[in-house]
Amino acid sequence: MNDKARVSIPVPTAATMVASYARRRLLEQVRSVAFVIIYLVVFQTVILGVPPANATSIAGGIGMVVFGLAFFLEGLLLGIMPLGERVGVQLPGRGGILVIVLCGVLVGAGATFAEPAIAALRIAGENVKAWEAPLLYMLLERSPESLISAIGMGVGGAVALGMVRFYYGLSIKPFVLTIVPVLLILSVAWAMDSGLAAIVGLAWDSGAVTTGPVTVPLVLALGIGVSRAAGKSEGPSGGFGVIMLASALPILAVLVLGAIVRPAAPEPTTEERFFSSEHREEALLLFDSEKDLLRHAFRRGSEAGRRAYFDDEAAYLEAVESLGEDPGARRALLGEMPLSRWVAQRASDGERERMPRVLRAEEPDETLAAPPAPVPRVLAEESALAVQAIVPLTALLALVLVFYLRDRPRYVDEVVLGIALALVGMTLLTAGLRLGLEPLGDEVGRQLPRVFRGTEEDAERIVIEDFDEELVFESIGADGERRRHFYLRHEGQVEPVRFDPERFREHERVYEHVVRRPALFGPDLTALGVVLVFVFAFGLGYGSTLAEPALNAHGRTVEEVTVGTIKRKSVVRAVSIGVGIGIVVGVARILYDISTVWLLIPPYVALIPVTLLSDEDFAGIAWDSGGVTTGPVTVPLVLAMGLGIGGEVDVVHGFGVLAMASVYPILSVSIFGLIVRARQRRTMREAEREDDDG
Repeated sequence: MNDKARVSIPVPTAATMVASYARRRLLEQVRSVAFVIIYLVVFQTVILGVPPANATSIAGGIGMVVFGLAFFLEGLLLGIMPLGERVGVQLPGRGGILVIVLCGVLVGAGATFAEPAIAALRIAGENVKAWEAPLLYMLLERSPESLISAIGMGVGGAVALGMVRFYYGLSIKPFVLTIVPVLLILSVAWAMDSGLAAIVGLAWDSGAVTTGPVTVPLVLALGIGVSRAAGKSEGPSGGFGVIMLASALPILAVLVLGAIVRPAAPEPTTEERFFSSEHREEALLLFDSEKDLLRHAFRRGSEAGRRAYFDDEAAYLEAVESLGEDPGARRALLGEMPLSRWVAQRASDGERERMPRVLRAEEPDETLAAPPAPVPRVLAEESALAVQAIVPLTALLALVLVFYLRDRPRYVDEVVLGIALALVGMTLLTAGLRLGLEPLGDEVGRQLPRVFRGTEEDAERIVIEDFDEELVFESIGADGERRRHFYLRHEGQVEPVRFDPERFREHERVYEHVVRRPALFGPDLTALGVVLVFVFAFGLGYGSTLAEPALNAHGRTVEEVTVGTIKRKSVVRAVSIGVGIGIVVGVARILYDISTVWLLIPPYVALIPVTLLSDEDFAGIAWDSGGVTTGPVTVPLVLAMGLGIGGEVDVVHGFGVLAMASVYPILSVSIFGLIVRARQRRTMREAEREDDDG
């Protein structure tokens, strides 16, 4: 019977249909990410005046993100979502509350490990200095597995708690009014402790990265399914609220993890003391060997820390000189950091003089700079991580469905195809993040402080060997002032350069030319520069949020459950405005080195009365909106930008921006909900008056 009903489609026709569908999906992803990419590139090129470095690699990475998102979302729709929906609908009828809770824990934790945005945390520790924030360094560099596990446990507990709420038809408001004050009180207490203060921003940012294109639709499907099947919810909107829990409980989990690990981490101290021999035993709590400790001194420290590491001057000078002479020593001390970057960003003037050959004027020495990670290696690493993330989650859902619920998906072949597409998509997506979005966000973040700085800064150092002073000539100005210059041929161009006698080492016949990058607006317009930074931050938040697949899915669900009274575009716009405002506040936190907790308290305190005034269904929608904003597009861009700015203005860390990008959308959507309800009530009163008059 089924064979007779099956429709046969010719191969050319099928290929045309598939190609048309794939083209439409790809164009959707191109449109979703195009604005934010163009926005970043134009801002960096036009406003900052610096074209993106490694433009080819970044462009390739962005292409991978586009294809990865298309494949990943299609795989999610075909493979993972049907399994989740089937389990969510049938679980309440086959098992009691304990089974539902256990399934919620496992699915929540599995979805967290499958989130592409979690990969962004792997690069978050690259700018943390071990002596300034030992506990933060330990969690990000020494034991990232424990951090990810804690986040997964938090999401698992949140999903389990959400299932209990759906099963018994409980209001979301008591959960909000209990959990949020606890988190704020703990954050204030942690901020008062010098060792724990640095992880407050990480904890709140961790809550932001958990709710992306895997967790949001899967958990919503489970929640709405349980809510409907249990028959104890007033409507489909009762399925909202679990995303809020999935954002809040990971914060609690990371705060608790920090308190547990705290005794094993040394106290924050000065750089000199941290690298000194007297402090060696405590410092090695954060490193596997003294060799790794020395590498940290070279990669992230200053001359003071490197001198403190060695017992005598000769050993220190020998290590510095080996960077320019011995490729093996260079790899041991700098890892993959190019020597030219170390000289420009980390070396002191005295250390630069020990570098006999950094960059030639005519031909840069490519052996001094480590090449970017090869694309095949990145793809191989990310494919392994994709398998580890997706296969356990889908296997868990399939096992529960087949062996416990005695059911199976309607279209097994589609599910298998969907899982394969999800694997390919996640591989391309996370590889694209590493090669494209993360470097672009970091580069813009590092350049952004130039907008409000009123002074010049070093941009590049060019060492000219065999310099002949006879090439120097004199010029004279209208005021009679004489200056000395020489012509420099660099990167195919010839330009006059002012001669500085202090840069000329006559006995070595070496001249070091420092290319200065001028301030964008000068010392009198730094206030305008700060305003421009905030305008840029708002645009980045607004544009990147529009590209988030989880937000668009959330908006469609809201429109469906409210029977069209609240439009998807209105929800997306309200959330995007909130994210833009939040990122402005987060950038201000970094620029002015304000503690994260003091910027979190005002909006969350304001949310308490707003939540009490909101209708039950819209309260859940609003609090879920804070979780769907931070996914595979927003997280790497914003996190890399925050860390880049933090590295340039020399704050301890750049965390906290994502936390602000999560709370302000809740506030903006809550206020939007109150306005919508007020309009609806006014319309109903007017209609009633018209009926009475009639």
